[in-house]
Amino acid sequence: MSSANSLAVDDLGSAAQRDRRKRILDATIALASQGGFDAVQMRAVAEQADVALGTLYRYFPSKIHLLVSALQREFERTEVALRDKPVDGDTAADRVINALKRTTRGMQSDPQLTEALTRAFMFADASVAAEIHQVGMLLTAMVTRAMYPEGHEELTDEDVSIAQVIGDVWLSALVGWVTGRTSAAETGQRIEVAVRLVLRD
Repeated sequence: MSSANSLAVDDLGSAAQRDRRKRILDATIALASQGGFDAVQMRAVAEQADVALGTLYRYFPSKIHLLVSALQREFERTEVALRDKPVDGDTAADRVINALKRTTRGMQSDPQLTEALTRAFMFADASVAAEIHQVGMLLTAMVTRAMYPEGHEELTDEDVSIAQVIGDVWLSALVGWVTGRTSAAETGQRIEVAVRLVLRD
């Protein structure tokens, strides 16, 4: 696997390059939604995105880079949705549980896509560290936004650590669902138990 990183939006200088990157991710998500992890082949993505195969590899060095970047974009959309429509809840635990359950339901509504994105996250090695870091930061931001919906003067190291632990538990629960070890209901229950243990009011 290549040690190069994917080209992020900030790396792209022109509107045409940003549009090309968007088309590639759109094609990736469409193929994953149709057939899961195995359906996402680099040549098929290039054809659907109408880019040369060599161009695709310049933007995303491997299939894992591509799918983890797609996961990042899905989390970006979720984070915007949570910002535009904050979750209800009287306590931080209630709000985090509601935010994660909303996100989980959205992902479970497209099981093939979720399977592909989750498997890529599981298979990612050190070469995908930059993309994994971005996913982790987005997940932490989603959790802390639910913890402090009215804003917070400054997040403490403890706030960030709590959010990271909750994010890790949530991803683990999602893996359990994707691999068929837990049902959707059991996934939600595991998330709720973990959040209430970590965020005792």
